[in-house]
Amino acid sequence: MEWDERLFAFLDDLEGRAEALYDAERESDLADRSRAEYATVTLAGRLLASSGRDVVLDVRGVGPVAGLLQRVGPDWCLAHGAAQDWVVRLAAVVSVEGASSRAVPEVAWSPVDRLGFGSALRRLADAGEPCVVHGVDGTARAVVPARVGSDFVEVIVGEGRRLLLRRDAIAAVQSRT
Repeated sequence: MEWDERLFAFLDDLEGRAEALYDAERESDLADRSRAEYATVTLAGRLLASSGRDVVLDVRGVGPVAGLLQRVGPDWCLAHGAAQDWVVRLAAVVSVEGASSRAVPEVAWSPVDRLGFGSALRRLADAGEPCVVHGVDGTARAVVPARVGSDFVEVIVGEGRRLLLRRDAIAAVQSRT
């Protein structure tokens, strides 16, 4: 009976080795899948998961913008600061401090979350309130948004002069209240 015990021990050893090889290969596959899955996470998804948190956005042409993250769209966010609101274009965001470690995948976004920067600008234009438009080049213009085109916003400056601003040149819009 000793031969069958040795056979079973040998088979158990082979099974243990196969299981260890499978586990090592599975860990590698899971790590690869995890990296590939995280590669699909967007800044907007991370910020959407951070709604309701205090964040500091480093915005090109503006500098640090601190505030409570209130709304996030696919290419913009709204931060409520101490004395004003900031509508920030995500393409101008250099870094974010205070973001959640989680993300919201795009398939889970509500229709409101899918509204773009143009929608935020249209809301400002509809309100007709004065604001400051900050450019990615560091310029700041006191304006009243009037109308929003597909790639520009028409603003009123000074005594009724109309100016067209390219949307991709805008870093952030700051309320004046």
